Amino acid sequence: MPHPNTDWFDALPTGRCLAEFSLWSSNLIALDQDLTRVGALADIYHIDVADGYFAPSLLFFPDLVAALRKRTAIPFHVHLMMEDAVLLAQVDQFAEAGADLISVHAENRNAAQALARIKSLGLKSGVVLRVGTPVESVAPVLEDLDFLTLLGTRIGVKGQGLDPTAPARLQQAGRMIAARSNPGRCVLAADGGIREETVPVLVGAGAETVVMGSLAYGAADLAARIHCLHGLR
Repeated sequence: MPHPNTDWFDALPTGRCLAEFSLWSSNLIALDQDLTRVGALADIYHIDVADGYFAPSLLFFPDLVAALRKRTAIPFHVHLMMEDAVLLAQVDQFAEAGADLISVHAENRNAAQALARIKSLGLKSGVVLRVGTPVESVAPVLEDLDFLTLLGTRIGVKGQGLDPTAPARLQQAGRMIAARSNPGRCVLAADGGIREETVPVLVGAGAETVVMGSLAYGAADLAARIHCLHGLR
């Protein structure tokens, strides 16, 4: 079964913006074909998982992720939008299905426990913040994080405009990451409201990767779009 190299995280480029492709925006009836179509340009695949309660959507499940894992060695970033009661069980299931990085929400009361579970399974760990959640709320777990994702729109709803607070929130998160005592890398990501005109603003505010949906999959010339993205940092 294909898997990224064990050093995949350390090997992520640092001199350019990363290309993180959201599978939610791919061709959902031909996912394997879309993996092939964009695979040469993707640094990470972003897989949204929602239970219909924490977020108003029902998205991706472990067996589907396990099937996709057989098709590609590109790293899988699984973003869990789950109620506390099922969060730890979902961490276990998606780890088994082939996730390489699992992010949970700062708003989960058992987020610290989930992060410890992710690390114990040998995976990279991340935290996601809703638009209205103070950036400083991530401070208690920031030292050991590999990824920090800030949402720029309401959770689990496509097609929204970027919240005007998003750039300042990214700048604040970037300062907090720079102040860590841990010398390891923590990637700062922007998710939601990703448009041609907003990406330069988000990257300029410190985002190292943006979670691309229609901006990537709907591009007339995907290679040219990713080339422009790479040039923003």
